[in-house]
Amino acid sequence: MTYDNICKYLAEEYPVSFVRWLLPTNTEEIQVLKTELSLEPIRADSVTFLQVANQILHLEFQTEPASDPPMPLRMLDYWVRLHRQYRCDIEQVVIFLTRTSSQAAFTNQFTARNTQHRYRVIRMWEQNPAPLLANPALLPLAVLARSDTPNALLEQVAEQVASIEAPDERKNLSACIEILAGLRFDAALIHQLFREDIMRESVIYQEIIQRGEQRGLQQGLQQGLQEGVQQGVQQGVQQEAISLIMRLLNLRVGEIDSQLQARIRALSVVELEHLGEALLDFADVTDLVAWLDNDRQQN
Repeated sequence: MTYDNICKYLAEEYPVSFVRWLLPTNTEEIQVLKTELSLEPIRADSVTFLQVANQILHLEFQTEPASDPPMPLRMLDYWVRLHRQYRCDIEQVVIFLTRTSSQAAFTNQFTARNTQHRYRVIRMWEQNPAPLLANPALLPLAVLARSDTPNALLEQVAEQVASIEAPDERKNLSACIEILAGLRFDAALIHQLFREDIMRESVIYQEIIQRGEQRGLQQGLQQGLQEGVQQGVQQGVQQEAISLIMRLLNLRVGEIDSQLQARIRALSVVELEHLGEALLDFADVTDLVAWLDNDRQQN
C-alpha cells in the first residue's frame, strides 16, 4: 500500500530521526538492515541496528487494524527471526496511522499457553504533534497527530516544510506529507496548502508510486494468471502477462531492448509468473539477463 511505502521510505531515509523519536538515545551510529527475514521469507517494514547499544529497532506501520496473521502473532514471528539472526536486544513498535476503535490497535502482546510476547503500540491520533513538528523527517507523521484543530495543524506542517532550504528534501517530504495527509484530510484542503506539481516533481513520489504499482501489478498478474488459466483463455492471459511484465521491468530496470523483449515474449505463462516474482529483486538489466540465461531454467 502507498501509505506503508511512504512510512518505509521515511524510516529508511531518516533512521536517526526515528530512533531518537522512539528510543531514549542520541546515538548516530546506526545501520539500516535488510527487512527480509530468514526461514520462509517475510518482510518487515523497517529494521534499524543501533551499533553502540547493540540494539535493533523494528517498526511496523498499519493503516488497517486487521491483518492475517494477526499482528501479535506477526510481531512474535518477527522477533524470533530477528533474535535468531542477530542475537541482540530488539525493540518492536507497531505504529497505527489511522484512527480506529478496533481492539487490534490497543493490543500490545501475544499470549498463548507458556508463551507471552510484548511490543509497543503507537496510535498516531494520540501523539503530541510538537516533537514531530520539530523534526523535518517526522513532518509527514505530524499530520496524523493529536489536535483539536486539525486544519490548523496541517497549516503548521505546510509552513514547516516550506521553510526547508534543500529543494530535493523539501519536494520529497512534501510528497510524503500530501499522501499521508490523505488519510485524514480532504483533497481540496491538501491541494490548497501544497502544490500538486511540486509533489509530482518529487523523485521519491515517483519511486513510492512505482514500488506500490509493482507490488499491486504483481498481485494482479498472479491473480489474473490463475483466473485466466481456470477460464481456459490461455492465449489472452499470456498477452496480458507479457504486457504487465514489460511495464514492471520498465519501471524496475529501465527500457528493455528489442532482443530482450523477444526473449520475454517467448516465455510460457508459468515462466512469466516466475519472472514476475523474481523481477522485484532486480537492480538493473543485468539481473534480467542473468535470470533469462540461468535462473528460469531452475523453475
